[in-house]
Formats: sequence, structure tokens, C-alpha cells
Amino acid sequence: MQLRTIIIIVSGTLSIAWLPVAAMAGAGITSILIYLLAWKKGVTPIRLVLIGIGINFLLASVTKVMLVMNPIYTASQAYVWLTGTVYGTDWKMVWTILPWVCVFIPLSFLFARNVNVLQMGDDIAKGVGSAAQRQRFVLLMISVALAGAAVSVGGAISFVGLIAPHMTRKLVGPAFGGVLPIAALIGGLMVVLADTVARTAFLPYDIPVGVFTAGIGAPFFIFLLYRNRNA
Repeated sequence: MQLRTIIIIVSGTLSIAWLPVAAMAGAGITSILIYLLAWKKGVTPIRLVLIGIGINFLLASVTKVMLVMNPIYTASQAYVWLTGTVYGTDWKMVWTILPWVCVFIPLSFLFARNVNVLQMGDDIAKGVGSAAQRQRFVLLMISVALAGAAVSVGGAISFVGLIAPHMTRKLVGPAFGGVLPIAALIGGLMVVLADTVARTAFLPYDIPVGVFTAGIGAPFFIFLLYRNRNA
């Protein structure tokens, strides 16, 4: 979500091939800002989440101002993209993000063992000789780069990154080396199925896939919070 402001500015003035670069740059700058604001003798997940929510609302307000100040036609196109849609996406977009995927997906597998250690908590990770803060930062940057590349093509398709990993862990367990490829497959299938249903089940309306995934993902997120309310 934090990627949106820079993407809208750049997408209208540069070649489409630079869109993933702009998205990753915006995501990287925002993520580093969040990381620095959340730093207090280290970074904890809860501080990252809370600071991230605040920055997200700040950038969302900037995005709304930009939409209001732009012509209606441009603003309507941007609004549909911000909702999340793969309508009209072709192979040119696939080739645009392919180099970045080929770089950062292997890096994700390379750091899979570090994720397994970090899942046990910072104290245990440090006890076995893992540099928890450095590894968390590297993993965060890899995630940001992949998210930026995906958002540059499909927009803000919500909740896929939340639902797919939870479904995967139920199937293959918590080991990250097994979670990563299956989660990617399940996430891709979710987007394809949601897009198909959103386009065909509500004819003559063409519902953006982001609306459909949010409608399913929000109740799932509430269910997760309710189930773990005593954790």
C-alpha cells in the first residue's frame, strides 16, 4: 500500500519498463523510513506493523490529494488500478517484471533457513549465532522488492499475501523452504480464480479483482484475530 504515491507520479511520464523500478524504489524508501522509525535497540514485528499502518494512512491521504488534483479520466484510471486489477495485463508486463522475479525469488530461497530461525524468536536466533536484526532487514528488503514488482503490474490486490501463507502452512508445515513455492502457487491461483469470478459473476459489471479478494480476505483476517485472541 505504501508504494502508491511514487508509482502514480512516475507511471505517467516514463516507459512502462521503468514501472517496477519506480515501485521498488518507492517501496524501498518507505520501508527504510518505517524501519528507522521502528528502531529502538532493534526492531520488533509489532513496532514495524504499527509504524507501517501510520505511514500507510499518511501516504493514502497524499494519494487522495493527487487523485483530486488530476483530470477525471486519469483519476478514474488510477483509482481502478489502486483497487487492484489485472484487466488488460499482457505478456509485455510479464517480461517487465521477470528479471526482478528471477533475481529476488532465488534470494528468498537462499535466506529460507534464516527465516526458520527467526520464527523461533530473536533470543533463540541470537543464541544459535544468527544476526537477527541484519537478517530481518535483508528479508524485509527482498519482500519489498517482490511486492513492488507485483504491485507495479496488478495494483494493490489485498489480502493475498495474508491468506496464501496461512493456507500453505496448513498443507506443508512451517518450514519456509516448503512454504515459499507453495504459497506462491496458491497466491497465483487465488488471483486467477478471484479475477475470473469477479468478471463473470456480476455481469454486466466488471469488478476489479482487488475488491473481490478484499471481500474474502477481510473476514478471514477477522477470523484469524478471533482464533488467536488469547495467544
